[in-house]
Amino acid sequence: MRRPSPSTTTPFTVVDEITRHCLDPAEPETVHIEVHLPEAPDPERLRDAFVEALRRHPRILMREAPGPWYRRRYAWELTPHPDTSGVVVHHRDASPRVLEAARARALTHAPPLSLSPPVRLEIIGRVLLLVLNHTALDGPACLRVLATAAEIYGGRDNSPAATATPERPEHRHPVPGTGFAPVARVAAGTPGTASGNGMLAVELPVPRRPAGVPYTVNDQLMVATARTIAEWNTERGAAPRPMRITMPVDDRSRGMDMPIGNGTRLVEVPFLPEELADADTAELLLRTADRTRALKALARPQLGHGARLLTAPVVPVAVRAAVTRQLRRAVGAWTSTTLLSNIGRVPYPLDFGDGVGRASAVWFSAPARMPRGLTVTTAATGGRLHLCLRWSGALLGPDDGEHLRELFEKHLQSTSALASTP
Repeated sequence: MRRPSPSTTTPFTVVDEITRHCLDPAEPETVHIEVHLPEAPDPERLRDAFVEALRRHPRILMREAPGPWYRRRYAWELTPHPDTSGVVVHHRDASPRVLEAARARALTHAPPLSLSPPVRLEIIGRVLLLVLNHTALDGPACLRVLATAAEIYGGRDNSPAATATPERPEHRHPVPGTGFAPVARVAAGTPGTASGNGMLAVELPVPRRPAGVPYTVNDQLMVATARTIAEWNTERGAAPRPMRITMPVDDRSRGMDMPIGNGTRLVEVPFLPEELADADTAELLLRTADRTRALKALARPQLGHGARLLTAPVVPVAVRAAVTRQLRRAVGAWTSTTLLSNIGRVPYPLDFGDGVGRASAVWFSAPARMPRGLTVTTAATGGRLHLCLRWSGALLGPDDGEHLRELFEKHLQSTSALASTP
């Protein structure tokens, strides 16, 4: 067995380990990033730029280090060079059918952890489709690497835009608890015949906000997500239950010094059934803004204190893996209802220079394994909102995805309508 030098390895983080324990071949843990450009880049030139970007962010050059079953930790083995470029080139003027096939692969074929880096970049005409193994990396980290590749390819500055620090109005409402009652699950629809995940990517207007309000677009997306699931469940006769929506929070720098890996922490935003049934959208937005602001300010480990205890290296990882999987099944009824991951305004221009141009659309999607079974991911580019709904094939089918999109668009529009209210 090849045994890497200790100087070239780094232990898995808590997030990495928990994800590694719960891998399911039927629903690979992938994140997909899809970038649309005005013109098609030169494939070989982009391949070279991407490989150079990997070298400039060496933390992405990693693979899972081998080890015996009784080891106390998983570890990443850092490599000086890529084992593979991870770049797949399709026809320069690819058809929609080729893009759909690549999207399907993004949900079914995770880049292996045994090769460095655990990412795959498919070039499909004017579309770049980046797939990453979520055990190792998250979307914002890989977007940083792609921005570096764009700068190398086109010679244009792709530094992140400066972000203003929002004002913090006084917290007015306590964050409600949901007690020990099981939380709302997304009601089953009409699952398709395909296993794994399904996905729908659409473009919507960015919701408007009245000037000076304390809530953000993220709060509007949170309210739209909660009300979408509440209406979906009501249509299917599900009893009203408290809802919790997982929200990733990313405090990392977006510059070249950005830590590469799984760097977000997860918080859960609660909603009570009576709040979602109330027609007062303005009040719900204010309450949601208070909650998200308070939860973001909490000093908390990435997955909470329980996960840190669960991954303490006091017994072999094989034992911890079995315990983690059993615990995940046991607490399924208390797992959050869904996940809303809002990237916000894409921080980089993703400018590939003359002849290619800047990204006109960027979509992300996050894994949607059961028991959640549905994730909502959004990003804004060029004044448009790019929404991905991703679902477990064991819970929903393509027609269900279309109806959820209709409900989401309706409820998001209800938050925008407040902008024109006197």
